[in-house]
Amino acid sequence: MQGIVSISGTNYKNALQARKGGKPGLPPVRCCDSDPSLCGYPAGLKRNYNDLPERVSFRSKQNLDYSFLILYSARLGQYYLQIEDDVFSAKNFLSTIKRRVAEQEAKKTTWAMLEFSALGYIGKLYKSAQLPLLARFLFLFYQEMPCDWLMGRFRDLMTQKEQILFKPSLFQHMGTFSSFQGTYNKLKDKDFEEQYTNPPAEVYTDMSSYKKHFPKLAWDAGEDFFWGRSPEKGNHLTVVFRGPTLVTGIMVETGSGGKDLLESAQVEIGHDVITTEKDRSCKKFQTVGTFKNGLFEIQEMDKKYTSASSCLRIQITAAQKDWLIITKIRISTKLRTSTNQA
Repeated sequence: MQGIVSISGTNYKNALQARKGGKPGLPPVRCCDSDPSLCGYPAGLKRNYNDLPERVSFRSKQNLDYSFLILYSARLGQYYLQIEDDVFSAKNFLSTIKRRVAEQEAKKTTWAMLEFSALGYIGKLYKSAQLPLLARFLFLFYQEMPCDWLMGRFRDLMTQKEQILFKPSLFQHMGTFSSFQGTYNKLKDKDFEEQYTNPPAEVYTDMSSYKKHFPKLAWDAGEDFFWGRSPEKGNHLTVVFRGPTLVTGIMVETGSGGKDLLESAQVEIGHDVITTEKDRSCKKFQTVGTFKNGLFEIQEMDKKYTSASSCLRIQITAAQKDWLIITKIRISTKLRTSTNQA
């Protein structure tokens, strides 16, 4: 693996100084410098989408910069990953990308772009063999629309039928000001998870799962989820920890696209693990809160619940006609300072 940094700006002296930035221990970095005569912003362009001339000039220059960078990178590897300089990545992002690419290649279906972030031109992966085509495409249509719109058109032209977007996202935008006139930019990827490690646990439910959308998928990291048929009052999804766990925060997301939300339920923590013929649970539970609009979230709960728990339970409090999707269950924990168990 090697990194390629595009250095292109109107202040060429600063760009040359930026070439000295590398850090020891990191993968090799190549610098792709634009010729000083090409660093200015183009003018006299078409004003599509009623954008201001300054905005059209800015996004057009971006497309030209990307075109040069992509063409430069075409013969340097098997795949090309486009990211920005103001993002941070999830841990083990490279191994995750390698696994996803291998899975996609095994399907033997046509693809032109894999997406590891929902934001703009961040986390987009291409086959290097197609980079010359992408570079020409951006160069030909540089003034027509922003780069993230053009990449969608390129994907369609390369006969990739649907977007291939993996979740959770592997890259998060961290900048607060745009390169365009220093405007404030609070863009964040809601599906980004920097480092997610729920403690080891078993997950049980008495709700009927749809196909292979089993309850454990909501607990594990990844894009899969639990999908159950219409829940009845008294149904539950119970997480049994492998050891007593001091829980400091809980977040549960349900639904997809505003549908299959959990309408009425409460979240409970439990203690004293018991085993039955069908599953495992806890003997005693206490309620820590209820769902609102399909979402439950609580932080700093260890200030009130100071001892370790052995279970986490989502208890349905009213029947609903819609099916139920639990997209993720995430908890935060900390080491216990005493041997008491809640």
